[in-house]
Amino acid sequence: MKKQSSARTRKSSGKKAPRRGKIAGASAGTGRSPGRRDWDEVGTFYKPLKKPITLRLDADILAWFKAQGRGYQTRINRVLRRLMLEQGKRGPR
Repeated sequence: MKKQSSARTRKSSGKKAPRRGKIAGASAGTGRSPGRRDWDEVGTFYKPLKKPITLRLDADILAWFKAQGRGYQTRINRVLRRLMLEQGKRGPR
């Protein structure tokens, strides 16, 4: 019997997620975009959305990442991202 994800078994509290704030330096209603400096700050805080998946890895590869300590999933993600960028974001052939 499969164990159900806790996200699926939790009941909704009825509260809405907090709204994200506006970009610092953006002028509301003027049609102007923020200055170059403001966009540099946005890049500093950019965090891509994460999607939970199931991924099967060879046991020795997983052991190697885990042996380096906490954050092994982040390291796996960084290796995959570096490979993607090196290959120029080409799609599958």
